[in-house]
Amino acid sequence: HFVERFETFILGGEFCNSYSELNDPLLQRRLLVEQAQKRADGDEEASPLDEEFIESICQGMPPASGLGIGVDRLVMLFTRVHSIRDVLYFPLMRPGE
Repeated sequence: HFVERFETFILGGEFCNSYSELNDPLLQRRLLVEQAQKRADGDEEASPLDEEFIESICQGMPPASGLGIGVDRLVMLFTRVHSIRDVLYFPLMRPGE
């Protein structure tokens, strides 16, 4: 019923988010069906139903986890800058007018 989550900090800056995966196949199916319905309703960021993933959990897939490390954060570490604005060109990320 729980998903473990932690963040890694290096020199006071956040560098990654980590989490454990949900291993209950019934709960995972219910959540993925909800996501698939949102996707069918037009939410492009919602996940599709992944039957192979659910089947893997049912067959005894070992507990898994995820790790999200941003390349921008690593560049900040290697270049010793304190602001993400120094490694990303934010005007390019603005929507066009």
